[in-house]
Order: sequence, then structure tokens, then C-alpha cells
Amino acid sequence: MLQPAQNQSNAQKFPTTPTPYTPPKTFTQPLEQATIGRSMVIKGELSGAEALYIDGRIEGSIHFADNRVTIGRNGSVTANIEAKEVVIMGEVKGNIECTDRLDIRSEGSLIGDVVTRRISVEDGAMMKGSVQVRAEHKKEKPQTETQAKPASTEAYTEKPKAAAAAAGAGTSVTPVGGSSVLYKGSN
Repeated sequence: MLQPAQNQSNAQKFPTTPTPYTPPKTFTQPLEQATIGRSMVIKGELSGAEALYIDGRIEGSIHFADNRVTIGRNGSVTANIEAKEVVIMGEVKGNIECTDRLDIRSEGSLIGDVVTRRISVEDGAMMKGSVQVRAEHKKEKPQTETQAKPASTEAYTEKPKAAAAAAGAGTSVTPVGGSSVLYKGSN
């Protein structure tokens, strides 16, 4: 037989209605991206503080220092591009300067010089121009007055082209698979 004293103590330990599980809420920033559509033609300077996707035609200059610029499959850009990250799936004619990385996809093409920290060129992509890969800048200790200053600063301010030639001496570029990479060496 059932004993009422035990049933009441069990009822207090285990409630009859279960509490619903609510997962912790995580806050993520939605991907904000400006899009230039297929039929758009823009001539001039573009700049902004969000990611940019180009599927139309741009002529001029593009400045998105802290964001990604993506040139879509239908995109055609004749401009110099400055951005954190550049992804090319269409056609670009102009110089590119990335603070993080350049990614040229298999259907993409680039004619111009590149300065970046990281670069990726897929099989089938076309690239013509020079590539300068820069290492991360490490913070240097500030000079104190007791440290001697160099007599001449010319040795420390050599032109980037000469530095790239010296750094690239003895290196070569080997295309992988169907990639066609034309490397312009400095003479």
C-alpha cells in the first residue's frame, strides 16, 4: 500500500511540471554587406565601413580599410583596391593592397600588383603582376635618449621594390594544376 508521507516528500523533490530548457543566448553581429548589382556602373571613389560585394562594374578607386571587398563572378573592376581582405571571383584590373589576405578564386582574374600579408590563388585563376608579401609588423620598443641614433637613415629607408627584389632573390613561383601565374621580377 501507498504511504502518504513518502508521496508528499517525493512530490516536493520532483515537481510535476518540468521547467523548459532555455539555451543561453549568444549575440552575434549580423553580416552587413553593401551590394553593387549586375546592372550598376559606378565611376569614382568608393569607401565605406562595411563589407562590399561587387557584381557590377566599377572604375576608379575602392577604400574599405577594415572590411572585405568581394568581386563576384559578374563583377568587373578597373580600380586600385585598399581593403582588409579581397576575394576575386570576377575580373580586376588595378593594384591591390590588403592588410590581411587576398583570395583569387578559380574563375577570377587579376592584372595588377599586390601587397598583402597572405595570398591564395586557386587552380584555374589568372594573375599577372608583382606580388609583395609583407610580414606582420611587430611593435618595436621606443628608442630612449641614451641609445645612439644611426648616422644615416638611408640604409633603413630603401625603396620597397628593392627590398622585394632582395627578399625574393632565389625564389620562384610554380603554378599548380591549371593555374596560370605570371610573375614579374624586378630588373
